[in-house]
Amino acid sequence: MKKALLLFAALLVAGCGEKSSSEGSESASESAETSADTPKSLSDADVERLLKEAVDWDSLDQRLGDLFYQVNESEPFSGWAKSMYDSGQVEGLTQFKDGEPEGLETGWHENGQKQAEATFKDGEEVSGKYWNSKGEEVETWEESALPLTAAGLDDLTWTTTDGEVTITDCDEGVPGKLVIPAAIEGKPVTSIGYQAFLACASLTSITIPDSVTSIEDRAFAACGSLTSITIPDGVTSIGNDAFGGCGSLTSVTIPDSVTSIGVGAFSQCSSLTSITIPDSVTSIGRSAFGGCSNLTSITIPDSVTSIGESAFEDCTRLTSITIPDSVTSIEQGAFEDCFSLTSITIPEGVTSIGGEAFSQCRSLTSITIPDSVTSIGGLAFSFCSSLTSITIPDSVTSIGEKAFSGCNSLTSIEVGAGNVNYTVANGVLFNTEKTVLYTYPASKTGANYNIPDSVTSIEAGAFDRCSRLTSITIPDGVTSIGGEAFGGCKSLTSITIPEGVTSIGDLAFFFCTSLTAVTFLGDAPKAGEQVFSSATPTVYRKPEAKGWGDTFAGRPVKLISEKP
Repeated sequence: MKKALLLFAALLVAGCGEKSSSEGSESASESAETSADTPKSLSDADVERLLKEAVDWDSLDQRLGDLFYQVNESEPFSGWAKSMYDSGQVEGLTQFKDGEPEGLETGWHENGQKQAEATFKDGEEVSGKYWNSKGEEVETWEESALPLTAAGLDDLTWTTTDGEVTITDCDEGVPGKLVIPAAIEGKPVTSIGYQAFLACASLTSITIPDSVTSIEDRAFAACGSLTSITIPDGVTSIGNDAFGGCGSLTSVTIPDSVTSIGVGAFSQCSSLTSITIPDSVTSIGRSAFGGCSNLTSITIPDSVTSIGESAFEDCTRLTSITIPDSVTSIEQGAFEDCFSLTSITIPEGVTSIGGEAFSQCRSLTSITIPDSVTSIGGLAFSFCSSLTSITIPDSVTSIGEKAFSGCNSLTSIEVGAGNVNYTVANGVLFNTEKTVLYTYPASKTGANYNIPDSVTSIEAGAFDRCSRLTSITIPDGVTSIGGEAFGGCKSLTSITIPEGVTSIGDLAFFFCTSLTAVTFLGDAPKAGEQVFSSATPTVYRKPEAKGWGDTFAGRPVKLISEKP
């Protein structure tokens, strides 16, 4: 209905209701008092009589408190209101009491077919039934309102090459269910072309014929009302962003014929809850399932050898995943922001874990890195705030910057006895020579820490969020302090920077909220950006030191002799 039912469909969602009216026939009154099981119906005689006595919808207006009044009336309206199509066909009859719809509401399609019957009681809808314009019962008001003129040849554009048809375009306004024909002009439809159905926002389901072997890039992207799709057995590849942004898609069947899932193929399909990847698939592209925020589980088959960059990023409800032994690489950001992931086993075949691969996996409590892994990328396990311990196997030869930064629950790090590149001392991660300090576990016990004299470099994020530490002693041999090296050390009150330090990285003391004094024993080092962001220390220096001004990295500079 253009006026009454369309408006009250919105009121239903908001929880508005009607209170029954005593006006109308006995059957109409009974319908207002029905149980929640099934709404009563108006008889033809009821409709005929009510159309004579009902006020026109245009004579009502909505005022303060969302109540309905007749124009120029001071009391909320009680009675029946009607809405009519221009053709003279009744569009709807709605029952009111005290300014609210209560009782029975009935709507019709313009062809005379009943569209909706809903009953309100005690301010809420207690029952409702809906039909499309062919008289078929449907689930929702929105579905009943969709025209049934699904796409036909007049709505499609196609090209023919070597006797095979590719669908290239479709009218964006085509609604409802779409059946793509298996043949056009006697020639088989074998491909759904680039952006063919892009932003066909009213399509609810699509049937792809068995003749199709290829679904190209962005073929069905941004089809926001699409709820399900079956990909036929002949399809071998699903293109980049093929179904990206299909936010209503709840299920999809990928056949055994598919060998590759393209970049962003199902990205932002936020209603997708589960998916089975067939054994035929060998690669999962970048962001293939990124942003599938309702996906709770997924099984990756043994045929897959690589999990692409950000493949499952932002799958925030994913609790578990099985990675097969066939996988050799987990690319950057593959499981980033999978907040609900509690555990994962990395198989023996994996040789590299990309940067940010498991970043922000906040529920991850344990992880086993196999002996096959040789490299762990920067930020690979950053902000895994429930991770308490981690063991680095003998095989690892490189660990990127801040690989374990923000792991607030981490109490210790262990390194395999045969690793020739890394070692630990009291749970703190160093290179074998102990000249580089990589990670001090954020939840390691103790309030004071003396960095070993052998250290010359404090790497980025080394003490990130070590909020238990109140003092840190930096040895004379240190020459560089990396970015965010002491970020989030909220309990650190003062620190002395030795004479040999020549550079301090970006945000090195970010959010050190208790830091009141930083004493430099040498010349002014090169400072990165926002070294003391969200920190307010005073900088102290020796009188003979060079390169100092009135401020350093935005903080006031005073002589050591002025220190309180």
